[in-house]
Amino acid sequence: MKIIKETAPKSLGIFLVFTLLCGVLYTGAVTVLAQVFFPEQANGSIIEVDGKQYGCELLGQQYTDGAHLWGRIMNLDVSAFRDENGKPLLYAAPSNLSPAGEEYAALVAQRVEWLREADPGMDETAIPVDLVTCSGSGLDPHISPAAAEYQVPRIARARDMTEDQVREVIAACTQGRFLGVFGEETVNVLRVNLMLDGILE
Repeated sequence: MKIIKETAPKSLGIFLVFTLLCGVLYTGAVTVLAQVFFPEQANGSIIEVDGKQYGCELLGQQYTDGAHLWGRIMNLDVSAFRDENGKPLLYAAPSNLSPAGEEYAALVAQRVEWLREADPGMDETAIPVDLVTCSGSGLDPHISPAAAEYQVPRIARARDMTEDQVREVIAACTQGRFLGVFGEETVNVLRVNLMLDGILE
């Protein structure tokens, strides 16, 4: 009983010290540093023009019309969650299908057919794999330069633009490898579409 009484104040003191260090000082310092040095990322990387928010450049948005760049396949669901007013909330997740399974193969074949129907002139061109597969998050905001290039003729026709004009927009939204070595080049789909619409310059 005596041992418990002697150690209790020490334990409480250590608890309070670490609560202050880890729960207040550390989180406060990280928050302040993030707001000072990385304010855009710290606040959600929201693309805002003239006071209107068009989305987060780190989350994919679904485009299906011929005049816009299409991103990776998204597995969308509106049955899982609802807001406080009972309205369904959009939710995306990976499919969890095995790449070796028949169901997955059928899904990829369906997506290939969908792309071929959208752009019959590209029948002889190989479709980049990221246009027919879903990312791990189901909300990948980027595609490969090859996937963007595949869509150039369709977008140019739909917008009455030259293919080189579309390529210029894609190039402006292409991010290189990290430090020139790590990762792959990527194209931000939302930024491309906002530039095509004249919202971003």
